[in-house]
Amino acid sequence: MIGAVELGLLYGVMALGVYLTFRVLRFPDLTVDGSFTTGAAVAAAMITAGQNPVLATLAGGGVGLIAGLVTGLLHTKGKIDGLLAGILTMIALWSVNLRIMGGANVPLLREETLMTPLRDAHLLGRTWVGVLIFFAAVFVLKLIVDWFLSTDLGLAIQATGNNKQMIGSLGADTDRTTILTLALSNGLVGLCGALVAQYQGFSDISMGIGLILVGLASVILGQAVLGQRFIFLASLAVVVGAVIYRVIIFAALQVGLDPNDMKAITAALVVVALLLPRWGFLKRVPSWRDLRGGRAPARAEMKGA
Repeated sequence: MIGAVELGLLYGVMALGVYLTFRVLRFPDLTVDGSFTTGAAVAAAMITAGQNPVLATLAGGGVGLIAGLVTGLLHTKGKIDGLLAGILTMIALWSVNLRIMGGANVPLLREETLMTPLRDAHLLGRTWVGVLIFFAAVFVLKLIVDWFLSTDLGLAIQATGNNKQMIGSLGADTDRTTILTLALSNGLVGLCGALVAQYQGFSDISMGIGLILVGLASVILGQAVLGQRFIFLASLAVVVGAVIYRVIIFAALQVGLDPNDMKAITAALVVVALLLPRWGFLKRVPSWRDLRGGRAPARAEMKGA
């Protein structure tokens, strides 16, 4: 259970990146399936080559940023559909990742990584101290994302996602904001890949397959619980959603479900999270957010009227 929460917090970094494209920019970016593995591959290759783990982790985030930049340029300057641009970059990264790792897998169990001090102190997967450390680090990163979105550039990015034509007519460079957001998003995804590789003790060519579905599940599940009315809550929700997702997967494995079915379970979670709020009888049930905000359920309001 503790290990699932720790891994969920690490994947919260990826969820923040997906949140920037999926919710803020309204861009269906599939680059993340490749940039996640690229971040892990670069970090693993540098660590096994004797480089500092901190530098290797930052480099993982840097290559993710470059991957997002490529997708942004293909979409804005090459006039390629956003979905197709992400797919093209993702496919190209498969070969790039194999070149970086020199094979399909790079083990890190005997290497010095960012997780080594925590693992040597028996804090990983055993006590809640490791969870608190991960939460503090991810929360600081979340606050940085919140701050960025509150700047003039961040507000321009939000406006681009809300109404690209309108903000463009006002003189804003929507190509620049799109490229920047894709770069930052995949930078976070690459950083997450580097961290997860060090946590798991290996980098694998297939570790990013279906990751966009995990990111969407994290965003949708978290914001179904906490909402997205404010940026602070919206970004916190995606981190919480990543933890919820990992706990659900942990529970599914504990009850004996086949690990090969995890992708199908993830897809089912996303479908349920998307469909439940649209079902008529659930619209009459007051949500936790409604109760917290002091709003009465619709049925009570109708009765009072």
